[in-house]
Amino acid sequence: MNDQLIMENYLLLLKSTVEVFVHGTLESSNPEVRDALKCGLDMIMQAQADTYDMMRDFGWYTVTNVKSNVIEKTYQKVQSGN
Repeated sequence: MNDQLIMENYLLLLKSTVEVFVHGTLESSNPEVRDALKCGLDMIMQAQADTYDMMRDFGWYTVTNVKSNVIEKTYQKVQSGN
């Protein structure tokens, strides 16, 4: 197992953990529990951002910008309901 694969798995773990914390935070009726979950959510989201930044810096996670004409075409498609 190489470093890139480890980081990819860690990023996926963080993303799935965020979902659990979001639902727990939203559904909690106890203010203390909700605050604890929100604090944990903030920490996990920061770890996710840091991990993404590190992967991007190593060239392991690339983002391709979408051309404006593709965005406009997609927007028009959504607006027309197709």
